[in-house]
Amino acid sequence: MAPPHPTDFLIIGAGAAGLMIARELARAGKRVSLVEARDRCGGRIYPLPAREFGYRAEGGAEFVHGAAPVTRALMREAGLSLLRRAGTRWSSRTGALLRDEPSPLQWDRFYQTLEAVRVDLPIAEFLEAHFADPRYDRLRRAVTRTVEGYDAADPRRASTIALRDEWMAPDEGQHGRIAGGHGALVEYLESECRRLCTAIHLGAVVSILDEVGGGIAARCRDGAVFEAKAAILTLPLPLLAEVTLPPATRERAAAAADIGFGNVVKILLRFAAKWWSDHQGQDLSDLSFLVSDATVPTWWTQHPASYPVLTGWFAGPKADTVPSLTAAGLVDMGLSSLADIFDLPADRIRRDLVASRAINWSNDPFARGAYSYATPKTRAAQLAMKQADGDRIFFAGEALYAGPDMGTVEAALTSGLETVRTVLGA
Repeated sequence: MAPPHPTDFLIIGAGAAGLMIARELARAGKRVSLVEARDRCGGRIYPLPAREFGYRAEGGAEFVHGAAPVTRALMREAGLSLLRRAGTRWSSRTGALLRDEPSPLQWDRFYQTLEAVRVDLPIAEFLEAHFADPRYDRLRRAVTRTVEGYDAADPRRASTIALRDEWMAPDEGQHGRIAGGHGALVEYLESECRRLCTAIHLGAVVSILDEVGGGIAARCRDGAVFEAKAAILTLPLPLLAEVTLPPATRERAAAAADIGFGNVVKILLRFAAKWWSDHQGQDLSDLSFLVSDATVPTWWTQHPASYPVLTGWFAGPKADTVPSLTAAGLVDMGLSSLADIFDLPADRIRRDLVASRAINWSNDPFARGAYSYATPKTRAAQLAMKQADGDRIFFAGEALYAGPDMGTVEAALTSGLETVRTVLGA
């Protein structure tokens, strides 16, 4: 007679964390099944076809930041190199295009005050408590833009101490992109999983997780059922509410409300040529990043690669205001923002448009947003979620990572390794 649970571990979600967990458990000799709602692996790593933009553009995660030791180790395994970020940052916040503005003189005081914080509070409250004077208007705007834009976070919820740990961490390692994109990293992990006989089931949307006969059963919308001795959920936080869980697990999952989860709209525009390179006598041929006060405030190029592509980034609470806009509407919003930044007619810019993509991650049914961030209650919530139910149901993913790189692929991969050590009792 066949054993009731021929699979040791059922992993729900084949993003970076799920793939890393599956690979490591399979390496340890465990029988693993990986269940993914999409028709592809990778989750919020979303490579786009090279024919659209001339290279494998990234609809989701794009950059490798800082030390990222787990990501870089995996890249070495896969034989992937890092394309270093280069070029010049520009700003149009003053109404004219200028090389990126210097830091305000108040930054020194800001960081001294930040270092002195002992009791956590939202960053908006920190700014109000210490920098409410009108002379700090510029500094407050800069901090708020960073929190909303880079961290995709709501300043009214984002943890001051977590942001301090992120901003003041040693800047170790070259920043850049993976040659071949993050999709190449996903392909390597997926191939490793298959080589180690992990069963990968795509298009399987889990709606119920039950405790059955001393094990776990995952029931899918299409009627498929997967059973195992234990399950590991690596879903984006908003999706946990869409899965019916056993009572004890549901109670732990409720702690996710104390972890922030932000949204991103990413707009990719391919043009016939790099029309911005020579702008009103200014040499922008080495433009890397451009920050502004336009509706879509942040843009970057692929420099030093020569692809005539601009990527727009619209994140945080502002990105939650456009859920009804179609992809075409978001592209129009991006073109209008570029027209404002470069003081050109939108029709003039549109004439050179060859291809476009706009991805609103909050409208993605298997993401409901982009990535997590820490609130003052997040560390306690993470600890609560990491307490397993009789060693049968576990949570993992970038939202469960407690270091300074929360919300990154590095966080997802690291959480995956930490989870494997937990379930194996190492």
